[in-house]
Amino acid sequence: MFDQFKEWYENRHEYAKKWKERTGGKVIGTFCTYVPEEILYAADILPVRILGSHEPQDVSEPHIFAMFCPFCRDCLAQGLKGRFDYLDGITIAQSCLHIRQAYTSWDLHIPVDFTYYLPHPMHVQSPQAIPYLTEELKEFKKAVEKWTGKEITEEDLKQGIEIMNTNRRLLQQVYELRKNANPPLTGLEAMLMVVSSQMVDKREHNKALEELLEKLPSRSMDETGERLMIVGSEDDDTEFIAMVEDLGARFVIDDHCTGSRYFNNEVILNGDTLTAISRRYVERTPCPSKDWPQRLGLENIVKLAKEYDIQGAILIQQKFCDPWELTLPIMKQTLENDGIPTLFLEFDVTVPIGQFKTRVEAFLEIIREEDLF
Repeated sequence: MFDQFKEWYENRHEYAKKWKERTGGKVIGTFCTYVPEEILYAADILPVRILGSHEPQDVSEPHIFAMFCPFCRDCLAQGLKGRFDYLDGITIAQSCLHIRQAYTSWDLHIPVDFTYYLPHPMHVQSPQAIPYLTEELKEFKKAVEKWTGKEITEEDLKQGIEIMNTNRRLLQQVYELRKNANPPLTGLEAMLMVVSSQMVDKREHNKALEELLEKLPSRSMDETGERLMIVGSEDDDTEFIAMVEDLGARFVIDDHCTGSRYFNNEVILNGDTLTAISRRYVERTPCPSKDWPQRLGLENIVKLAKEYDIQGAILIQQKFCDPWELTLPIMKQTLENDGIPTLFLEFDVTVPIGQFKTRVEAFLEIIREEDLF
C-alpha cells in the first residue's frame, strides 16, 4: 500500500531526471520548508527537497565547518558528489546558520543556472512579518519569471496554491487516522509518505494519497505497542524509525520539518494572493530558529501529545543543531511535567545505530514498568 512512496523516496534522483525528460520542465532544489513552493508550482517548476544520504562523507570539509550539523554537511556532500546534477537551480528561505552555509557553499562550488536566497523573516511573531515577506515574495516571483521567461499570472498562483493545499489536506487526513487506538499505518510508512511528497510532483503524490485514503481506513494492523511521538531536528532516518518500531513501539505522531510541520496550515485565500501565501508561512508551526519570543512550537507539541494519546516522546537533535539545543530542554521539562516520559538522542550519520537501540530498549522498559502501576 505504501510501496509507491518508498520507491519515490529511495529513487528520488531517478524520478526527477525522468520528470525533466517527460515534461521538459525545470527542477529546483530547496534547502528549507519555508521556501514558498506555491510560486514554483505556479511556474511549472518541480521543487525537490535537498536531503542527505545518511552516509559518512569526507568531501565537505574544505567548504563548511566540521562543527556544523551533520545534516547540512551531508546535504552539501550530495551536491559535491554530483547526486543532484540534474538541478537547474537552488533556493533557500532564510533559516538556521548551518543550512545557510550549505546553500552558500553549493552556490559557490556547484554550477546551476539559477540561485535565489529568500530573506524570510526570522521574527515571525512581529506584526511586520507578513507585509515584509509579501514584498520579498514579489521579488522572488519576478526572479522566477525572469529565469523561466514566463509570466506567473494570478490564475497560475491560485493553481499552485491548490496543488499545495490539496497535498497538505490529504496528508492531514492520513495523520488523523494515526489517532486511532490501533493506527492503520506505521511511523515508518508515515515518514516515507511525507518525505516523498517533498521530492515528487505533488499532482502525482496527491493521486497516490487519494488512492491510499480509499483503502487505509479498513486496513488491519498488528496491535500497537507504546504510542510514541518523535520531535526535533530534520529527520528522515528511516533506519532509526524502523528499529524503534521493530522493538514493539509505534510512532503515532511527529513534529519535524520532514513530518507534520511541513504540511500543517493551508494557504487561506482572502484578498491579495501573495499576502495569503505569506500569512501561511509566517503563521505555520514555527521552526525553533524562528520560535521567539513566545515558544509557540511548544504549545503545538503539548497539543499533539494529547490528541494522539502518546505514552512517550523521543526528542532528537542533529549534533551541533543550535536552535533545537536551545528548545529541547524546556520541551523535555514541559512533557515530563505532563507525565510523559522522554528520551533525548543526539543524531549523527556517523554514529552506529546499535547504541541508539540499547537506549530505546531501556526507555521502552521504563514506560512498560510505569504502565504496570
